[in-house]
Amino acid sequence: MSETHANTTVGDIVASDFRAAGVFERYGIDFCCGGRQSLGEACRAADANPEAVIRDLEALPAVAGKDDDMTTWPVTSLIEYIESTHHAYVREAIPRITGFLEKLVEVHGARHPELAFTEAAFRHLAVDLVQHMRKEEQVLFPFIRDLDDHQKSHLCSTLMSPFGSVENPIRMMEHEHREAGDELATIRELTGGFVTPADGCTTYRVCMSELRAFERDLHRHVHVENNILFPKAVALEEQQRH
Repeated sequence: MSETHANTTVGDIVASDFRAAGVFERYGIDFCCGGRQSLGEACRAADANPEAVIRDLEALPAVAGKDDDMTTWPVTSLIEYIESTHHAYVREAIPRITGFLEKLVEVHGARHPELAFTEAAFRHLAVDLVQHMRKEEQVLFPFIRDLDDHQKSHLCSTLMSPFGSVENPIRMMEHEHREAGDELATIRELTGGFVTPADGCTTYRVCMSELRAFERDLHRHVHVENNILFPKAVALEEQQRH
């Protein structure tokens, strides 16, 4: 990567090499909901030195092949990956983190009143995410699969949907992605960046680690949908119109 890539979107950079996500996270650069920003714009928004970011991206070791380039995956493979990896993780992690937070509020809540707010915020986020994933799995993803099947069948007709263009539910999903990101940012702020205080127990440390991992997964989850799957779905629908 060179400095000419300052105009490349951060979403495209991560899509072509997922290891770039770790670089962007170190600099506080939003590559999921903010994935359509150019690298230069994203660096300015995060108050990050673009030369340092580019240097770290260039330092990533060369990889053989392009198996990690998810932009080459068909939409059906992307949906399967999202459901089996990210959706499955969210459903498995929510009860575990909720249990940790309940215990922390009981044991440490008197000394750390922010824990009660953290637990409430995570419960709200959990409800929103479960509903969000259900809408994707029952409405949006099946229609994207139908778009793909329709395209492969080389049918001249346009696939009709109950919501007009596929861009309509996509806009709603992207809005909900931003809301989830904001909710998790609130949790990060409440916990001081998922930091365990000096008097924190082992459960406290484990819970903060789990919340950090949950945030990391959400960033990657939203990135794959916003910056790879959704543009592919819009392109499929556009091809049928023409």
